[in-house]
Amino acid sequence: MGKRRSRSQSQLLNTLTKKQKKHLRDFGEEHPFYDRVSRKEAKPQICQLSESSDSSDSESESESESEQVSGYHKLLATLKNVSEEEEEDEEEEKEEDSIVDDAEMNDEDGGSDVSVEEEMAAESTESPDNVPLSADPEGKEDGEGPPGTSQASPEEFTDAKHESLFSLETNFLEGESGDNSSLKASQDPFLQHVNKELKEKEIQAVATNPKTTHELKWPILGQLVFSSKFQKLETFKPPKDIDLKSLHLQKPLESAWTKTNSHFLSGPQKSSSPFTPLQKELFLIMNSYRDLFYPESTALKNGEEIRHVYCLHVINHVLKANAQVLGNNSRRRSQKFGVGDDDDFRDQGLTRPKVLIVVPFREAALRVVQLFISLLEGDSKKKIIVSNKKRFQGEYGSDAEERPPNLKRPEDYEAVFVGNIDDHFRIGVAILQRSIRLYAPFYSSDILIASPLGLRTIIGGEGEKKRDFDFLSSIELLIIDQADIYLMQNWEHVLHLMNHMNLLPLDSHGVRLFSSADVEPQ
Repeated sequence: MGKRRSRSQSQLLNTLTKKQKKHLRDFGEEHPFYDRVSRKEAKPQICQLSESSDSSDSESESESESEQVSGYHKLLATLKNVSEEEEEDEEEEKEEDSIVDDAEMNDEDGGSDVSVEEEMAAESTESPDNVPLSADPEGKEDGEGPPGTSQASPEEFTDAKHESLFSLETNFLEGESGDNSSLKASQDPFLQHVNKELKEKEIQAVATNPKTTHELKWPILGQLVFSSKFQKLETFKPPKDIDLKSLHLQKPLESAWTKTNSHFLSGPQKSSSPFTPLQKELFLIMNSYRDLFYPESTALKNGEEIRHVYCLHVINHVLKANAQVLGNNSRRRSQKFGVGDDDDFRDQGLTRPKVLIVVPFREAALRVVQLFISLLEGDSKKKIIVSNKKRFQGEYGSDAEERPPNLKRPEDYEAVFVGNIDDHFRIGVAILQRSIRLYAPFYSSDILIASPLGLRTIIGGEGEKKRDFDFLSSIELLIIDQADIYLMQNWEHVLHLMNHMNLLPLDSHGVRLFSSADVEPQ
């Protein structure tokens, strides 16, 4: 009987998920959410008690209690043994994954411009005063222990190992022809936006002039309202046909977009256009660097379709901005001293983060990063280098076994609350050519993906000692996706975030002032 009971207990434990095992270990019973209730109605039974039942109640209760306690202790003991074995297995898997990741990085970095020796030298000369901001939701600072030590929890992890490989100051763009003066580059919306300088009269007019509006009717968006405080209001209409070459996309994106967006182009109405009608009109507005408010996005209808568009715009902007910095590094290296006075080299902000993407849940952040990877890989057979990918999938992904059985909800509920619905997170992403660095420190990141709550806990409030919002000082693109969900969470977090956007930083954070476009030359 003992062997049969142990086998049945082990089989029961194998069917439980990690959350169910943790709840059973902490509370001694299974969570009532997972109770299996039979749909058959049980018939009531009438029991007649004998006169001698009162005297035997105490004895039977004591015996049943002793049996239940002993059975519970046996099950709890087996659960502790299984959990300890699982923890040991997870630690061994993490060690093996870290070794494999290091080996892959060392093998694939052989063709890069920066060698391993230069990386070690850069890390050894890194100043201790420049402590990177941790991207963990707990808000704890990273770097307290010696390098290479394991973190206390996965939430405290930040990638400080690949700092020099993704640094914009120590890398160069080799073999880049200077097309900045060509006709093709002059028509690039990115360069037109970056190189545009506002005159003093225009700045004063923005502060005093009333807002002027003009309405146009577009085929898909319908009634579109253009508004501006400038004296000249520029409007445009979408062309019937659009070519990827006319959009001036960065090199890998032109070939990668058609493959990445093929899911939305494989319907009954196939067209030669690389965009759907909605995507075409939205991207034309985004690519012209105009502010866009589109309130008709829904998770059930067109949410993923729109997410593909703004991820393309984000990657295109980051790749062009980083290519400009790396190209100027090459020019600065080939020239003599005194080039720091040239205004052409003012290609950076006061801090490195350029894009902030606000999403409500970890599942949305997972999909955004997956789109980044697919857009950078393109049609090439060689996969790009993604550091800490396994850790990211484990923390932002979801387990199908965690979903309760026989749980039926409406379609819109299933579309919104799919996957990992944790709403407290923030992560930094650094992109350099064909490499992505996840869990990058905020001040070494190009893109920040976070929830309003994750940003609120690090921005803090007035009077708090540990607070930081300097990483928001040079944000160039702000994307707030699924804004209707924030009304159900806490809209005050969104307002608090907007009040701390593009403020002057309180610290230098290692910025090169002669390269910053936010500092006026004397």
